[in-house]
Amino acid sequence: QVQLVESGGGPVQAGASLRLSCTVSGGDLNINTMGWYRQAPGKQRETVAKINSAGKTIYGDSVKGRFTISRDDQTVYLEMNDLRPEDTAVYYCNLKTINFQNYWGSGTQVTVSS
Repeated sequence: QVQLVESGGGPVQAGASLRLSCTVSGGDLNINTMGWYRQAPGKQRETVAKINSAGKTIYGDSVKGRFTISRDDQTVYLEMNDLRPEDTAVYYCNLKTINFQNYWGSGTQVTVSS
């Protein structure tokens, strides 16, 4: 059974940095993209960053220049710098395969205080 396990969230002060990790286990997957999404209370889930099998990255407008996504085999990272209170959300890891399978992690909370 495929599992995505996130780690690295927590409470921080504005301006701090955090690094999120997401490791995939339980299957021999043909990964197309891996990415991070977030959902704040009362808001829709939004794309934070994605990386495809060729290493091409896409970022949400609100995090460009502050966040960096990278991938090492079955683990995807999100380096978050200059965190702001509006970055507070539950961050979810996502994996899409070339066969259109779609997997989600359970989420990790990031809380940024001013």
